[in-house]
Amino acid sequence: MKRPGPLLTLLAGLVLGVFMLSLNATTGAKTASTYRESPGVSVSPSSPPTSASPSPSPSPTSSPVPNADYAGRTDDNSSAVAVSLRGGKAIAYFCDGHDKESWLKGDVKDDGTMKLTGSNGDELDGTLQDGKRIRGTADIGGQRYSFTADRAAKPSGLYRATATVRGAKLDGGWIVLPGGKQVGVVTRDGTPSAAPVIDPETGAVTIDGQKIIARPVTP
Repeated sequence: MKRPGPLLTLLAGLVLGVFMLSLNATTGAKTASTYRESPGVSVSPSSPPTSASPSPSPSPTSSPVPNADYAGRTDDNSSAVAVSLRGGKAIAYFCDGHDKESWLKGDVKDDGTMKLTGSNGDELDGTLQDGKRIRGTADIGGQRYSFTADRAAKPSGLYRATATVRGAKLDGGWIVLPGGKQVGVVTRDGTPSAAPVIDPETGAVTIDGQKIIARPVTP
């Protein structure tokens, strides 16, 4: 029997090599296709970086109470009250025009509430209402008074004068009410009495024969 020649062996090897190459190519294509199309297998693009959450806007703050002057009377009409507001501070004056008076001062909160204190335990609690008036109570000399003080335009408002006249120390306070009426007390060496009328345009007033000047009061 005659053995196959070298040419036949070479041809058989060539056919086998072509078959294997074709098989590898087909298998690779199917594998790639299967990777791309198989359900449940996906390639997601890189997610963009998550931006930082915006910082919350700051809570709005209350506006400061505007500078203004207020003057009015107690509910029983026995006395007058004036309050001057400047830069979150307040000074108030209570007087009955005869022999009772009190100076009080303190802070004003941004919501318009105030608690002012004076000598001998005197207190004034008030609330600014719409910037038009102050409504509150004054505890003066052990007695409580409810009051309303409306916003005042000059010359209405609060005035004070201090001086020494004929050896006596004078301390006078005046409230000029809207409409022009005045209520005031002058204390001479610690003794209070009704105050004479001042000129609201200039603040001039004559006490015991001497002319002095009453000036607007602010905190």
